[in-house]
Amino acid sequence: MLIKKEFHNPKIINIMSTIYIRTLKRAEHTVFGVEDGQKRYFDPQFKKYVPYSSGQQVKRSLIDRLTAVINEVPAPTTFVFDVNKKGELGEGEVFANCNPMYADQLFGGWMKAAKGGKERTIKRRSPLSISAMRGLHPLLAGLDKENASFDRSDRPNNKVVVRDKDGNPMSEDDIIALLEGKDRSLSRKWIPDNRRATGLFIQDIAIDLRRLFSVSLNSFEPEITKETETLLRENGWKKGEYVFGECLVAPQEIQKKLIPALADSIINWVITSNQSRTFSLMETLAVSISDNANKIAGSIRAKLSEEDENKAIPIIEEGINGVETFVTLPAAGYVITKSEKVDALEKAEKKLIELMQAFDYEHQLK
Repeated sequence: MLIKKEFHNPKIINIMSTIYIRTLKRAEHTVFGVEDGQKRYFDPQFKKYVPYSSGQQVKRSLIDRLTAVINEVPAPTTFVFDVNKKGELGEGEVFANCNPMYADQLFGGWMKAAKGGKERTIKRRSPLSISAMRGLHPLLAGLDKENASFDRSDRPNNKVVVRDKDGNPMSEDDIIALLEGKDRSLSRKWIPDNRRATGLFIQDIAIDLRRLFSVSLNSFEPEITKETETLLRENGWKKGEYVFGECLVAPQEIQKKLIPALADSIINWVITSNQSRTFSLMETLAVSISDNANKIAGSIRAKLSEEDENKAIPIIEEGINGVETFVTLPAAGYVITKSEKVDALEKAEKKLIELMQAFDYEHQLK
């Protein structure tokens, strides 16, 4: 909620310009990222490993949803490689497009730092601060292991290659002789200790409305090049001023197009790298929206049981002043709730749109 607070001097008005969103999801026997089976961290208080999805992965999933909603190809990326004196190809810089006319660049931010320091570094911090998706509580999210197999032993047309100690393919007769007396299949692969994530997970996003549709014109810490500035002006971007100095503001038609798409993406993103053999819907159980970070932290939380210190109870607080919480139907299966609704996510999306549309991007210092 955007609230204007007046102080003793009536000319000084403080506009709350950050929207906080906390999302509660449930994941079941799945994989967020394949690093060592499943990314995880160690919680020192409860002495257990907790699975997580990094903020970068969440951001990528959100941007993927955004570009799909507006049906726009993401901005191109430039990959630079260097050939050394030996003629070997080495890794060089990776450049973003640095053009806010692409929605994924406008909301995702960019950085272009040329090798050798011969060009000015161009960078824009994303107006979206995105946390990792981690366990609601270390006792409410965990890891399990399974042994997987890649079995094609039922197919008679498999091709088997066995290389000898010198790396040369062996003949079929030599392979048969090698397997003599051994119970070994050459059409099955055993894949042990695959980690899977299960439990309740939370994820937080903060939207800085001041910078959402504004690009700084600060020449000492440039966000865009002069060429890009000219291109933006030609496409209707207007000069404005915000707390960070002079800026260019996206035209109204861009705001009207992208605000609903961004709200949809924040509410409906999913982990796009989820592996097919461990698919989970990762359904959203609840979404809280507020302008107060401290209050939103209490809206979806966990509490240790008074009877058992090794048990945590998930809580969705539905009556915090200044926080609006939207609870979906599946939530009632895991958390005690009173207000789950079939259209909860639609209402949360509508609320986000209202808040973002209510902000005056062109006259922030009036």
